[in-house]
Amino acid sequence: MKTFLASCIFAGIIFSACVNNNSKNHEPQLNKEEKIKSELKTIDSLLQSKDFAETMAMELEAAYHKGVGEPVPPFLKPGEDSLQIDKSVKEEKIATNLAGFYALECGLNYLCSRDSSTPIEWIEKIIADNAGDSVTLLLNRFANATWKAGQPFRGLERITRYNFTSASSLTAEEIAKDLRQIKNAAIVLQKKLTAGNKDEQLAQILSLLRDKDFAMQIASKMDSAYYVGENKSIPPFLSAEEMTAVKKKSFKEEKIATNLAGFLATECATNYLATIKNEAPSFFLQALVDNSLPAGEKYIYARFANATWKAGQPFRGLDRIIRETFTPFNFLTEADIEKDLVQVRAAAKKLLEELKQN
Repeated sequence: MKTFLASCIFAGIIFSACVNNNSKNHEPQLNKEEKIKSELKTIDSLLQSKDFAETMAMELEAAYHKGVGEPVPPFLKPGEDSLQIDKSVKEEKIATNLAGFYALECGLNYLCSRDSSTPIEWIEKIIADNAGDSVTLLLNRFANATWKAGQPFRGLERITRYNFTSASSLTAEEIAKDLRQIKNAAIVLQKKLTAGNKDEQLAQILSLLRDKDFAMQIASKMDSAYYVGENKSIPPFLSAEEMTAVKKKSFKEEKIATNLAGFLATECATNYLATIKNEAPSFFLQALVDNSLPAGEKYIYARFANATWKAGQPFRGLDRIIRETFTPFNFLTEADIEKDLVQVRAAAKKLLEELKQN
């Protein structure tokens, strides 16, 4: 009797488990396209959230300190929440107009790493619209990344605007604006580079990256080109008053902006890979966190991190572009690359948590 009863109980457990499994199997599941669309929508909402920006900035600053073996300090010290700091109007105007140049430089560096072509050869193709759709897409994505990196420095409110969104959600008009900036930067850079082999030309670009006079020159050209592209009259790049003017900015907002580079790089690189490989963002984010991403894709993240970090530096002070670490990707040390990867992994982990809640 006991054996029969035990058998009945065991059979009941098995039956119940099968029913539960069948129930789970019949729960509606999103197909791949729906999942991609759903996750991108969630990421767009996070991009435009000032509260999430602050949370992410705190996460990434903590990840930096942990990565270098330091104790994590408070994100803001007493009084810094409302502290106002003096910022140069001239330097912010220059920084605002450098995004297209940094996007071009990062794109060229990646393209030159794939074959024997030189920067000048790629520049000629870009100007002539002969680079190909895949290259144009890549360059546009770098432009989106560097533009985004500058917006919170100009004011955190700017991340709530309609066009502060994933690149795959941009209108054709916004995409065309980014491409114009890339091409205009290419025209300026073409006139500065001289003949030489690939390594020599990359070294010339390194020199230009750290040249404050060139930063002023190309920023002015890019500003003028923007107005031409919009069919508007071109105003002076800087008035006499703006050359020496100072304005008050929020210390807290600059602290947040400084620590968002890794998040914006992660978002842009993920969107790029999701676009070209037709996979959900979480697919790449999970692989990044698990450190199972193929080397080529991992370094895509590192290159976007280099781009967003560079785009933010002149907002913090133009003198920062002359530092040794302000360099094209191919000149970075493995230690510098790993610092960037620590940031993107931390950002990926936080993004995954948010995606799982939605």
